[in-house]
Amino acid sequence: MKKIIWAGILSLLSIYSCTNMGQEHEHSNALINETSPYLLQHAHNPVNWNPWGDEALSSASEEDKLLIISIGYAACHWCHVMEHESFEDSTIAAKMNANYVSIKVDREERPDIDQIYMEAAQLMTGQGGWPLNVIALPDGRPVFAGTYFPRDNWEKVLDHFADIYQKEPEKLRQHAEKVTEGISQNMLPDLDQTAKTYSADTAVEIASRLVSNIDEIFGGKKGAPKFPMPTVYEYLLSESYYREDSSVNQALMTTLDRMADGGIYDHLGGGFARYSVDSTWTVPHFEKMLYDNAQLISLYSKAYQHFKRDKYKQTIIETIDFCNRELKDASDGYYSSLDADSEGEEGKFYVWSEEEIDSALGSEAELFKSHYGISAEGNFESKNILERKAPVSTLAEEFSLSPEEAQNKINEAKEKLFKLRAQRVRPGLDDKILSSWNALMITGLIDAYFALQDSSYLNQAIETGNFLLHNQIFNQNQIFRNHKAGQSNIHGFLDDYAFSILAFIKLYEATFDEKWLLQAKSLKEFADAHFLDVESKMYFYTSDTDKELIARKMELSDNVIPASNSAMAEALIKLGQYFYQEEDIERAQHMIASSQPNFSAYPFYYSNWARLYSLLGEKHFEVAIVGSEALEKAAELSSHYIPNKILLGGENEGSLALLEGKYSEGNTFIYVCQNKSCQLPAQEVSQALKQIKK
Repeated sequence: MKKIIWAGILSLLSIYSCTNMGQEHEHSNALINETSPYLLQHAHNPVNWNPWGDEALSSASEEDKLLIISIGYAACHWCHVMEHESFEDSTIAAKMNANYVSIKVDREERPDIDQIYMEAAQLMTGQGGWPLNVIALPDGRPVFAGTYFPRDNWEKVLDHFADIYQKEPEKLRQHAEKVTEGISQNMLPDLDQTAKTYSADTAVEIASRLVSNIDEIFGGKKGAPKFPMPTVYEYLLSESYYREDSSVNQALMTTLDRMADGGIYDHLGGGFARYSVDSTWTVPHFEKMLYDNAQLISLYSKAYQHFKRDKYKQTIIETIDFCNRELKDASDGYYSSLDADSEGEEGKFYVWSEEEIDSALGSEAELFKSHYGISAEGNFESKNILERKAPVSTLAEEFSLSPEEAQNKINEAKEKLFKLRAQRVRPGLDDKILSSWNALMITGLIDAYFALQDSSYLNQAIETGNFLLHNQIFNQNQIFRNHKAGQSNIHGFLDDYAFSILAFIKLYEATFDEKWLLQAKSLKEFADAHFLDVESKMYFYTSDTDKELIARKMELSDNVIPASNSAMAEALIKLGQYFYQEEDIERAQHMIASSQPNFSAYPFYYSNWARLYSLLGEKHFEVAIVGSEALEKAAELSSHYIPNKILLGGENEGSLALLEGKYSEGNTFIYVCQNKSCQLPAQEVSQALKQIKK
C-alpha cells in the first residue's frame, strides 16, 4: 500500500515492526524512556522527538514554536521510509529542532489522537494514511496535514510553515480555528427518539445489498485490495440462521473458503495477514495483527457450528496455534502484531522458490507443489506464496493415493517446511499488549471452545481474562489500554471498555462464574458515568476523566473492528437482560435506531449495527441451566450456532433474578425463556433446541 489510502479503508489498516537493540547510537531523544516499540524505533533519530504529553505541549507554548505531530505504527512501511529519508537526516533534523517541537505518536496506543488528526487530514486534503504528519499551533490545533513526504518535499514544508509562522502567524491561527471547528462538528449524531420498529424486510434488503457487492468467484468485497471484514460476515451468518437464503450461504462459504485457501492465510504456521493487495486473496500485505486473527477465530468458529465444514475447523485450530506460539506473552496477554518485513524485504520470511521446495521435500515435492500451486515463475516477485489450489481428493486421484494418504503426505511436507522456515530471520514483533485486542482474543477462544468443545481453549481464555483482571483493571471499574514490560499507564478508551465487557460476559457464559459478569457490569457503569453523551445516547471515545484534546469524538462506523459504540450497544443489550436493566436495553434501541440510516445505506461500514438491529428484532432467548451438570449441558448447547440467545446458570441459582426458583435437587434443568417468561423445563439439550427452533 503506497502513501495515500482512501478514506473508506483508513481505519482498516494497522500495525508493526522492528527495534534497534544492542547498538551504539550517536543520538538519543526523549522517546528512549517509552515502552511502545514504534516510539522506540525513533528514539535514536537526530530529531528531538517527544512523546505526547504536557511537557512537549508546554515547551511549544513557552518557546512559541509550531508542533510537528507525526503519527504511525511499527509495521507501517512508509513510516520506515520517511524515517530513513528525513528523520535520520541531520539537515532535516536541524530544521525540525530549530523551528518546531516534534511529537511522535503510536496510533495503537493513542487512537484518540490519531482519530482527531486523521480527520483534520481528511478535511484539509480529502485523503489520509500513515505516516500522518501534522503541523499544528502550539495549542495543538492543526494547520496542515499530509502523509508520506519525500525528503526534499518535507524540507520545503518545514521551511514554508516556519516562514509563515514568523511573518503571518494570524493567518495560521484563522485557518486552525476553521479546521478545529470542522473536526468538532463532524459526525456528532442526532438522537432518534422513535427507537424504530424492526422490519425483517429491512434486514433482508441489507443482506441483499451486501451479497450483491461480494465477489462471486473469490468472495470478499469486489475489487482490490481485499480486507477480511468479520463484522460483515457475522451479519450474513446471523441472517443465514434467521432465514435460509442460498445466495447468503454461497457468499459466506465462498468468502470463507477463498480466504482460508488464499495466500492471505499462512498455510505453514496458521493465521491471517492484514489484507491482500489483489482481488484473489493471493498476495497479502504480510503483517499479522492480533485483532484480525482474534475476530477470524470467532467467525470461523461460528461458521463451523453453522456449516460443519472441516476446512473451517482446521483454520480455527491452526490460527489459535499461531497466536499461542507467536503472540502470547508469559503473562497470558497477547502481543499486538508481527511485521510484514524481515531483512528489509516484505514477505521474505513466508515465500519460497520452487528450488527450495524441491530441495526440502525431494520425491514428495510434486504432490505438495500441485496442492499449493508452486511454479518456477512464482506468484510474487519470482517466489511462491502458498495458496491451496487443488483439493486433496483431486490430488489423491492424480497420485494414486487414498485421500487420507494424500493428506498425511501434505501434513508431513508442511511440518518439514515449517521447521526449515523457522531457521530464517523472523519478522519483527510488536510486543505491547492492548486490552481491547486481548478482549477480542478472549471472545475468539471461547467461540472456538463452543464450536470445537476443546477445553484447552476455555482455559486459555480464562488465563487471558485473569491477565486483564490482575494487570489492566484498576479502581475496580476502570481499565488500562496498554501493557508492556510490567507497565500499564494509558487509561482505556471506549473500545477497551466495550470489548472487555463483551469478553467478560462471554467468560461468564462459558464458566457460570459470576465474577466475570459483575466485572462487566462495573465497567459498564464507569462507561455510563464518564463516556456517555446524554443528548445523543451515544458514547464518546474518550473519558471525561482524561486530559482533553482539541476535540472529543465518537466512533460510530464499523470497519474491520466493530465501532466502539456498536460494541457498547451489544453490551447494553446483554447486561440489560442479565440484570433486568430495561433502561440499558432502551438506550441500545435508541443507539441502533439513530444508526439505521447509515446501516441501511452503507451496510459494509455499519454491519455490526445491522446485526444488532436483527438481534433486537428477531426472537431472543434467555437460556438458563441449573443443576450439577449445568456446565456440561451448556457446552453441548453452545456447540450449536444460536446467535439470538444469552446463556446463564450454574450448579445453584446464584444471584441473577432469572435463575430464582429454578434449582431442583438431583436434577439439571434447561429453561428456554423469552422476555423472562419460560417454557417447561427440559432435561436434554435436544429438547431445549426444539424449543428454541420451533
